[in-house]
Amino acid sequence: MPWRPGLPEDVVPRAVRLRHAGPYRAAVVPEIAGRTPQVGAAVLRAAEDAAAEIARFDTRMGSEVAPFAAVLLRTESASSSRIEQLTSGARAIAVAELGSPSTRNAEAVVGNVAAMRAALDLAEAPSPAAVLAMHDALLRDTEPGIAGRWRSEQVWVGGTSYGPHQAEYVAPVAQDVPGLVADVTRFAVRTDIAPVVLAAVAHAQFETIHPFPDGNGRAGRALVHCLLRHHGVTRAVTVPVSAGLLVDVEGYFDALTAYRRGELEPVVEAFTRGTLTAITNATQLVEELRGVRAGWDDVVRARSDAAAWRIADLLVRQPVVDAAAVTRELGVPAQNVVRALAPLLAAGVVTEFTGRRRNRMWQAREVLDALDGFAARAGRRGGR
Repeated sequence: MPWRPGLPEDVVPRAVRLRHAGPYRAAVVPEIAGRTPQVGAAVLRAAEDAAAEIARFDTRMGSEVAPFAAVLLRTESASSSRIEQLTSGARAIAVAELGSPSTRNAEAVVGNVAAMRAALDLAEAPSPAAVLAMHDALLRDTEPGIAGRWRSEQVWVGGTSYGPHQAEYVAPVAQDVPGLVADVTRFAVRTDIAPVVLAAVAHAQFETIHPFPDGNGRAGRALVHCLLRHHGVTRAVTVPVSAGLLVDVEGYFDALTAYRRGELEPVVEAFTRGTLTAITNATQLVEELRGVRAGWDDVVRARSDAAAWRIADLLVRQPVVDAAAVTRELGVPAQNVVRALAPLLAAGVVTEFTGRRRNRMWQAREVLDALDGFAARAGRRGGR
């Protein structure tokens, strides 16, 4: 393909221009809708076992869906963002979710939460339009100029930002993107392929296409949850698969590279391992949150019908609140929020951390610590 640099020649050293002169090679990605992934019997059996574990976890958590569905969705969104080096603490994310000023990374995580919700809402009919909707939800608040639009320019992985000639991987040309994504979504609704195998291959194919200027990894992992829901593996909660991938993120990237060479098993194995690791970590998080909430029953002094108990339940899934959030979620009149919080403040369950007289916010430190502990466990790289 001919290369036309986007930067003026006078701002780029001549040596760099020479390295990126002349035509370049872009990937020609084969369609997969009519192909059946071939993996070994042991890999297939492990993937089927992983799907069964996801379904069991979903059933267990589904009985307590009110607090834990939101918690698990947020942890998956934060973990998926961390794979892209977008790290943020639990409090910063919770503050951003309230619409208050926070860090840019936290705001990016909140965008990923929106993308995950869109993925689950659109699970009934995965389609190119659904993929665009996920991407729009992901980036509309942080990068509105590219949100929900296929790329119109060449993109590549590795090398330099000036040109694709020294890149590790050059994605297919932009005009091929719509057709390739349509092919992936046709593959994604097939019912004759084991769901974890299908989700892993669809994700790897999506990353190979790289259909957007930015946000491909996060959108591609949201697609995984769309497909797990579409095929009935999950019904109530989001298993934080990305938290499992984080444990060996280099192995995950290596698996995507192997897929581009035509090797399917590494990416299926990465998702299988990631799923089982994530379920273990998420189960520990849920047990910690249950223990935190039960402990509050022992220290809070309030009538059985007091609003404080409903706020306590809210704090398990939303560990930072302001008056507007309590009013919106629980119907407590704004003028009564501070009074409703009083028993929780007296017991040390929540603390006010802004120091302001207006627009105050309250945090449940024990819940935030549990969420940060989950993230820390996910970020520990295992040996390879």
